[in-house]
Amino acid sequence: MIDLHVHSKYSFDSLLSPKTILKVAKKKGLTGIAVTDHNTIRGGIEARKINKDRDFIVIVGGEIQTEVGDIIGLCMNEEIKSRTSIEVIEEIKDQGGFVVLPHPFRGHKLNQCIIELSDAIEVFNGRSTAGENVKSLELAKSYNKPFTAGSDAHFASEIGNVQMLSYIASPEDIRQSLVYTETDIYGIECPYYLQDISQMIKSIKTRSWKSIPKQIIGLTYRTLHRSLINAQ
Repeated sequence: MIDLHVHSKYSFDSLLSPKTILKVAKKKGLTGIAVTDHNTIRGGIEARKINKDRDFIVIVGGEIQTEVGDIIGLCMNEEIKSRTSIEVIEEIKDQGGFVVLPHPFRGHKLNQCIIELSDAIEVFNGRSTAGENVKSLELAKSYNKPFTAGSDAHFASEIGNVQMLSYIASPEDIRQSLVYTETDIYGIECPYYLQDISQMIKSIKTRSWKSIPKQIIGLTYRTLHRSLINAQ
């Protein structure tokens, strides 16, 4: 089983070291992970370098922010320079990479061109709602696109929350392993409060101090609201 969407400290909203990612992933019984940091492949490069287990696969990836939303590239060797969707896809493919449209119904302005140019669609994302994931699955089926799935982990506890059955023996096998549009996927949704904490980490790392009080208030409100609902 493999988790195809994990973030390290090289993302602006995570503190996870590549070493910790590998340790936790192996402890949870995964056979591989894709490190897909925001706008960089540094985390994946480092994780691949320190991984000494031949039975564990590290896929170097990046989740690139564009004008239509994030686009994931897998099996990459070079940083993506553009932030324009079509050019990002071209850069990924020019280096032999694999293009994934992640969480298409969260933070995206979808258009047919981007969907068709994507090699696969992420149909289960651990940080998306059940409804968003269902719509993602329907989208992939309607375009006959292969499925991917990932936890979108920013914290150790999230790693492996979403897994997909994989026959990948090396990063280069990913395209062949996803020839079939349907695959076995296991997943649970991320606790909602972790997304709020990720945003606070982002504010701290980007020195956006003014955003933090509002984020704390929002987290407190949502926590109390959820507690009241659970108590009923």
